[in-house]
Amino acid sequence: MTFQPGCPLSRRSSARAPGEPRAVPAANLRRRGVRDTGGVAGLIPVPVRDAGDPRLADYVRLTDVSLRKSLEAASGLFVAEGEKVIRRAIAAGYPVRSMLVTEDKLAGLAGLASGCAAPVYVLPAAVARQLTGYQVHRGALASMARRPLPSVTEVVAGENRLVVLEDLVDHGNVGAIFRCAAALGVGAVILSPRCADPLYRRAVKVSMGAVFAIRYARMTHWHDGLAALRGAGFQLLALTPDQSAVPLADAVLGERVALLLGSEGDGLSSRWMHEADQAVCIPMSSAAMALGVDSLNVVAAAAVACHGLMRSPQDTGR
Repeated sequence: MTFQPGCPLSRRSSARAPGEPRAVPAANLRRRGVRDTGGVAGLIPVPVRDAGDPRLADYVRLTDVSLRKSLEAASGLFVAEGEKVIRRAIAAGYPVRSMLVTEDKLAGLAGLASGCAAPVYVLPAAVARQLTGYQVHRGALASMARRPLPSVTEVVAGENRLVVLEDLVDHGNVGAIFRCAAALGVGAVILSPRCADPLYRRAVKVSMGAVFAIRYARMTHWHDGLAALRGAGFQLLALTPDQSAVPLADAVLGERVALLLGSEGDGLSSRWMHEADQAVCIPMSSAAMALGVDSLNVVAAAAVACHGLMRSPQDTGR
């Protein structure tokens, strides 16, 4: 009997499949300074002392954005960090390739690892830091297999409220916007081709797993991406800091609305502003304007705007 990463276990064969990591007896773990996991079924502790161990390739240099983009795309993986986020990824159906746990956190994470047959690599904290490039404070990382992204058409079917991101490149901002959208009831998020990856480790971490709770798709082409949304019946609202635009609270919302949010520095491109049905703004107080505060950052603006999108068409046009 063989097991694939991410598969729930109903029973465990005593035979070890070829290539499957060998379970280490609890007594041996204790001698190496690793606490017992309590004999939880399915947990396969694999002590590792060398940051160069090839089995740990999924976790190498997690702070190197260029390297991670290349490695994760080529391997079809992403990394989830922390018990809560890992649980949410598993619940969303993402298969686990492996887990990395620091020695001091292993006992507390035994229940998390018991639901799949993926190996659990147990490392001293110093080795984990050498491998990943930072201090793994939460004590747990999981390498998860990606799934094919649905098309924009598939994602927007049946949805009435969308957030559309144009060229946001900061992973933390993308993750935070996903959290706002999920928390405030937005149905889906659409990304322009150059947007940051929502499954990059920092985006997943900042979103607290919200990237698993809300559907998203990436446009194939930026140039005519909005035309496809308009063709699906969406009213396109371009959020801008320009205070001469219509306040979002006063905008007449259609049955299907897509809110366009631009990049962190320049905002929406002139093309997307021109293609939008209406430009809307979040009014700034006169006191704020006097101090030179003429806009919110993109995450705060997204939170306010997502809340404003939840009005029904009958509540608009006051």
